[in-house]
Amino acid sequence: MSRSTEAKPVQPGVAEANRAVLRRFPFDDTRDLEDARRGFMGTAQEGVIRDAGGRAVWDLGAYGFLDQDCPATANPSLWRQSRLCSEHGLFEVTEGIYQVRGFDLSNMTIVEGARGVLVIDPLLCAETAAAALALYRAHRGDRPVTAVLYTHSHVDHFGGVRGVITDEDVAAGVPVFAPQGFLAHAVSENVYAGTAMGRRAAYMYGAALPKGERGQIGTGLGQTTSTGAVTLIPPTRDITHTGQTETVDGIRMVFQLTPGTEAPAELNIHFPDHAALCMAENATHNLHNLLTLRGAQVRNPRVWAHYLTEAISLFTAASDVAFASHHWPVWGRERVREFLSEQRDLYAYLHDQTLRMLNQGLTGPEIGERMALPPALERAWHTHGYYGSVSHNTKAIYQRYLGWFDGNPAHLWEHPPTESARRYVDFMGGADEVLRRARRSYADGDFRWVAQVVGHVVFADPDHAEARELQADALEQLGYGSENGTWRNFYLMGAYELRNGPVGTPTVTASPDVLAALTLDQLFDSLAIRVDGPRSWDADITVRWNVKDGTPVTIRLRNGVLTHGTGGDSTPDVEFTLTQADLRAVLLGTLPPAALAARDDVKVTGDAGKLTELIGHLTAPDPDFAIITP
Repeated sequence: MSRSTEAKPVQPGVAEANRAVLRRFPFDDTRDLEDARRGFMGTAQEGVIRDAGGRAVWDLGAYGFLDQDCPATANPSLWRQSRLCSEHGLFEVTEGIYQVRGFDLSNMTIVEGARGVLVIDPLLCAETAAAALALYRAHRGDRPVTAVLYTHSHVDHFGGVRGVITDEDVAAGVPVFAPQGFLAHAVSENVYAGTAMGRRAAYMYGAALPKGERGQIGTGLGQTTSTGAVTLIPPTRDITHTGQTETVDGIRMVFQLTPGTEAPAELNIHFPDHAALCMAENATHNLHNLLTLRGAQVRNPRVWAHYLTEAISLFTAASDVAFASHHWPVWGRERVREFLSEQRDLYAYLHDQTLRMLNQGLTGPEIGERMALPPALERAWHTHGYYGSVSHNTKAIYQRYLGWFDGNPAHLWEHPPTESARRYVDFMGGADEVLRRARRSYADGDFRWVAQVVGHVVFADPDHAEARELQADALEQLGYGSENGTWRNFYLMGAYELRNGPVGTPTVTASPDVLAALTLDQLFDSLAIRVDGPRSWDADITVRWNVKDGTPVTIRLRNGVLTHGTGGDSTPDVEFTLTQADLRAVLLGTLPPAALAARDDVKVTGDAGKLTELIGHLTAPDPDFAIITP
């Protein structure tokens, strides 16, 4: 059987479910569209943003198809949200504050000062940030950047910084503000689980999917991730406490620290002279993730709700507009208070009701199926699960409190997926019988069940062409019906890879700047998690690094574990006396051990070959690992 690579038409049941969405919600409410377009000043003349080599990293016109009526292959609520997110250009938020929206996944905010501008959250890559700043200057004049502020530690809020300032600017006194702990959190994701997160992000954001009514239409938070150069300039001034005030270039700011909300290091900012409140990514026009589908540590909705309550108390009486690092602003003091209050109630409700139900013995999947929002919250468009979802957020809360195990001993030691799949298929009468029954379920519109059961056939026999095709078809229908942008992308990416093969990781965040910001401890940790444990059980190698103008560090590979510390409980097999720059180069893999030992300014005592032997026990992460197949 030849394998189809084309997207399929929508099935009748999905089309009808999408039509029902139109009847259920107030699509005649145009306030969000009016707000998304309010203050529009213009957009870029050139629709494609390219890197220095001419490669396209962002296409402003890629989502022009969203101007048409919603097709049957998309959930109308998600189509509406994506249409709003696709508005691109320079927008005036209030006098002296501007946003460039639609130039990346996130927004770049520009606050005018006495001499220049403060740039808040310079997007994900240098190319889009430079284009955003150029657009601002085309309309407001060639003002210098006099400060940069990162609201939090996610890459789409700092990765474009070298598109707006340089190291020379910082050396000349341009400050870079960030919440306390920003740098450690910003780079740590790229050390420990960055490869896995990046690969899963390919599914979450769907950057490799064709854009269109049967493909990628957005993520709910923004459209997708840009694919340019991710950069990082470390902060020079930390925000350490709520109530801290700073003035730069005449711009007065009052800060609220919000650690453990949408990011482990995050802050909100009030601009008292503008009666404006920046909510970072703590209050956006969707239900956010408590556990992002690309993978992360579970966020705390109780803390999130607490900080929203605090923001309401601290700032709303003096805020005529609230804006964020995604989506569009909310104007009017009463609307700002209502918006933040509903966002607060959203996270608090999910937290409290999940705890209520888990204490009644329900499991994560059961809670996810049973959870329903209060009608007053569900009626508000900004509470819809375009990015996070009620379903996966409630499972995340369950995971935060109780972990992966649901308490049923039958689930304590299950076979891994491939072994389970082979047994399931055998018990169900073989692949042909499974597919025969699954086709009947597909015709009945039970696509969730088809994806679940045919997934066993694919994992039992990943080359089974009919199983792959039916699995792709079922996932595609689930995508067509999803209100959640990341769910749609996950489903359609699964279908795409089943039909076309893996796409890898389109957006790479472990850039030279990010790696340069790693501490030596983090670099040693990055080696430890690459040790092939079973192959290293019998190895016992000790290397001491005598860092010039630094503290000696000893690493030891023993029992399949690479440890490091300033002491040492064994005689080293080799000692290197070297600069920290050379040590970092070795740990990053840019300076081979043989080349290190040959350097005139490096002193080697002992068997230099032991370092080569130790490095031989390391494995490389795989950015192309399989997801939809074993």
